[in-house]
Amino acid sequence: MATRPNVDSAITSRLGQDHQELFFAVKAEFDSDDILVWTGIDDLTINSETYTGAGTLLTISDVEDTLDMKATGINIALSGMDKDVLDAALTENYQNRDISVFMGFLMGGSNEVAGVLKIFAGRMVSLEIEDTIDGATVNVSCENRLIDLERPSNLRYTAESQQFIDSNDTGLNRVQQLQDKQLAWGQKSDNRHTRGAGINPEDEGEMNIR
Repeated sequence: MATRPNVDSAITSRLGQDHQELFFAVKAEFDSDDILVWTGIDDLTINSETYTGAGTLLTISDVEDTLDMKATGINIALSGMDKDVLDAALTENYQNRDISVFMGFLMGGSNEVAGVLKIFAGRMVSLEIEDTIDGATVNVSCENRLIDLERPSNLRYTAESQQFIDSNDTGLNRVQQLQDKQLAWGQKSDNRHTRGAGINPEDEGEMNIR
């Protein structure tokens, strides 16, 4: 993980230490507002945004990080939610909304962030609410953004598809004409009217080919 491009030097140095205070944070981007929680207590500021401490009530499944280009998803569960989280789970449109998971390190004995790294970026796919005597739990299944590489785009190299992307782009307007265009490639041209005195017709054919 320390060899990833654009990793903060603070993260790289922390990964090499024997003792460190590690935390995880989740940012769920709903239409009306973002839900920001992290695996600690009290409030925590990450990238100028305030995350609410959920402690052990926030659980995140394993985030797989391999050398292969694979689209692996994760599951996030939040128990004992406050009213804002519960309202978002019940009323918000969640499908295909962005969700991010961060891993970070704290300065010793404080809620000051020493460094943070985004370890997952994807979209919310399904959301389930389990209501028990101990409270409600929200389970969110998320898919990796790489899953888009496995979906057909249904776009073609045609003027119609290009207009869907950019209505001002006319670069493919003549694609259809090129498909029906007849090209006489490598054929002898009939230039009898240019034949001069003393030129052999067979020699003229060779000249036209050149």
